[in-house]
Amino acid sequence: MAVPDHPPAVNYILSFLLVGLAWGLTTPFIRRAARDHSPPAHPVLESDAVKNSAWRKRVYGAFFAVVDLLRNPRYAAPLVLNLTGSVWFFLLVGKAELSLTVPIVNTVAFLFTVIGEWWIEGKVISRETMLGMVLSVGGIALCVHSKNQ
Repeated sequence: MAVPDHPPAVNYILSFLLVGLAWGLTTPFIRRAARDHSPPAHPVLESDAVKNSAWRKRVYGAFFAVVDLLRNPRYAAPLVLNLTGSVWFFLLVGKAELSLTVPIVNTVAFLFTVIGEWWIEGKVISRETMLGMVLSVGGIALCVHSKNQ
């Protein structure tokens, strides 16, 4: 029995949707967690050695900001899902048509980001955003159609 050269189209469609979902829907969660995060005080930042050095103040401050966010499960869990989507994307790029994969996945991520902001933050989807979503999907449909001709 011969093995097909390419997986069925439904595999690609599901892959595009999963990557777009992982990138787009997690973004509002990451944003909200970062915005609502209030880091604890770090005694090291109050030491004279750090206070008297602009370089140390920036480096230590950035280090503790990153560590504090990564220790916050409200930030870390969606970040891991988002990064998992990046791994899936790079695996997908190796198999699928590059000129279709990138715009399709980014469009799907945009759609899921808009839906996520509506769901998570209660943002109203404006007429202009809705038009942009429709035009994006229409553009992708044209690209897919022209590739199949």
